[in-house]
Amino acid sequence: MKVSDYIVDYIIQQKIDHVFGYPGGMVTDLMDSLSKRSNEITAYVVRHEQAAAFAACGYAQATHKTGVAYATSGPGATNLITGIANAYFDSIPCVFITGQVNTYESKGELPIRQSGFQEMNIVAMVQCITKYAVQINEKKSVVKELEKAFCIAQEGRPGPVLIDIPMNIFKSDIPLNKESSKLNDQNNLASASFNVIIEKLNNSSKPVILAGRGIEIANVREEFRKLVETLKIPVVTSMIAIDSLEQNSKYNYGFIGAYGNRFSNIILNNSDLIISMGSRLDRRQIGNNLELFAPKAQIIRIDIDHDEFSRKVKNEEIEICASLTSIFNFLLEKKNEIKPRFKKWIGYCDYVKYKLQARDRQLSNIMVNEISKYVPDGVTITTDVGQNQVWVAQSFALKDKQRIFFSGGHGAMGYSLPAALGLCAATQEKVISFNGDGGIQMNIQELNTVKENNLPIKIFVFNNHSLGMIRHFQEMYFNSDFVQTTSNTGYNTPDFQKIALAYDIPYVSIHNVKEIPLIEEYILSDGACIIEVFVGDTTYVYPKLAMGRPISDQEPLLERKEYKEIMEECSGI
Repeated sequence: MKVSDYIVDYIIQQKIDHVFGYPGGMVTDLMDSLSKRSNEITAYVVRHEQAAAFAACGYAQATHKTGVAYATSGPGATNLITGIANAYFDSIPCVFITGQVNTYESKGELPIRQSGFQEMNIVAMVQCITKYAVQINEKKSVVKELEKAFCIAQEGRPGPVLIDIPMNIFKSDIPLNKESSKLNDQNNLASASFNVIIEKLNNSSKPVILAGRGIEIANVREEFRKLVETLKIPVVTSMIAIDSLEQNSKYNYGFIGAYGNRFSNIILNNSDLIISMGSRLDRRQIGNNLELFAPKAQIIRIDIDHDEFSRKVKNEEIEICASLTSIFNFLLEKKNEIKPRFKKWIGYCDYVKYKLQARDRQLSNIMVNEISKYVPDGVTITTDVGQNQVWVAQSFALKDKQRIFFSGGHGAMGYSLPAALGLCAATQEKVISFNGDGGIQMNIQELNTVKENNLPIKIFVFNNHSLGMIRHFQEMYFNSDFVQTTSNTGYNTPDFQKIALAYDIPYVSIHNVKEIPLIEEYILSDGACIIEVFVGDTTYVYPKLAMGRPISDQEPLLERKEYKEIMEECSGI
């Protein structure tokens, strides 16, 4: 069987029905093989390889299958790198297939820069952002390496794998009677006593569960919700895990971090026990001064990746390397051994939430909240990176079956639209893509892909005619020298209505809250649309954590008397 045919056949066997890529000379055999099986697998032709990588991420996030993207050698391969990094940092299982020059054209060990046209050592370039990367230079290695790649992408903590294949290997024939060398998908987890969780809970009066994106990655969201209702413990989340618990749950106390809810950060910092489930606890979440973070709290960190424990949050932290599935099953089985006695603590959490939840709302937050009322349950949402991302995280009223996806650790502008493309391909349902006027321009060419495939993606563009997050930073630390971030300083925005017209995509704009009902017919329509939201030229994200301050004390600072009263209210619990 021809190698490229075998690869496509194997992908189909993994029940993967959509892949994403861009044509190129070194992958023409793969393209041809995909075309032969077009009744079983759809190859979406994007307009830039970076978009293919993000779309593969979106597909994997939606399905929990392995996302697949392909690109030709040289610039095609290097254009994938941003999306590969996104998959690595957000633990998204993807296999990236790159073409390479023929083996007989390769420079090999010669001390020259390049031999074949568009030759590039992509394996060396991505080794630090992949779980595994390999160039296949012998056809006999194809079966083993392909199976190895898909196994590694999914096992343990998921992530990206790259396979680089020379063009003449794609063209080669391999026998079909070779024995498979498929690896066993096993997690070699260090043994840990889960009883310590029960022990610490029973000795705690102010516990908090910190829910991370690991819950979604492990596909145990429903199990987590059941656990919370059983344990009756307050929950805060990381920003990219805000959909892990129903927003109307009485145990949901928002998301933490530099741009998190003020009340959420105060609750976390006043706790005496933090049970972190699948969260990295990075500095954007807990602040730069670790001595000020939850000073009276014991931390239990649960993570499937033992390497995460190499970066300590507290010297006395308890580390459990295990799958969340095993932890949830254990706690549910042992629920009768846990003594629920947190009434006063929950009362304090309710008090702080009631007092502060509307404190920092701005027009942008109000508009996002109103927009969310017109988005049906079950619709998936993506955001880009920047102020639009935070406004959505803070104020979008998520319904129970809605899911929301971010570019988390990598924080890549240009993620939202192509990720929505991958999500929409996976679900064949409407997807909402939130963008800023800056981020949308990073992959604006994918409007053509959306139109070509008649994908029902509803594309919101929050337009403040600036790169708002950096503009705010310049206001705070650079004496309001808005170089390269606002109109006439090096940055500008196009006329998005004309762009919509060019791509033949319906367009509507809104300028205030009263006009928001106009979007309903566009959201409920069958095809794509662009909804431009004008939010004024000067926008901010509040609350915001300043360098060196505890996460409980974000800007704009509360009056010192009020802040002291809120913090002291907790002391008697």
